[in-house]
Amino acid sequence: MKYEPINLEQKFSLFSEQWKPKVIAEMNDYQFKIVKLEGDFVWHDHPETDETFIVLEGKLRIDFRDGSVNIQAGEMYVVPKGVEHKPYAENEVKLILIEPRGVLNTGEAGGDITAQNNIWI
Repeated sequence: MKYEPINLEQKFSLFSEQWKPKVIAEMNDYQFKIVKLEGDFVWHDHPETDETFIVLEGKLRIDFRDGSVNIQAGEMYVVPKGVEHKPYAENEVKLILIEPRGVLNTGEAGGDITAQNNIWI
């Protein structure tokens, strides 16, 4: 077995597309995904699970139907399961998502911007 750390900067350098999470590791049934975001996403929820956002670079706003939260580099936020939300980034943001294996980035909303699951880099 090889014992090597995962270099986040190197992993981010492997892709340029936005709103398409890439799996970099798994722990039990949870996946650690990196993603680049910019602009407005769609309203969606995850009825069966919480979703964790850890911002590495930039500033992310997550809108809710009754307010919003701003998350800066070095901060994290957990969206509770079933809560409708819509991420927004004025400029590019790099972040880590932690969620159970198989969770779609658009939750039940689906559509053209739904990323394929389990894209490993």
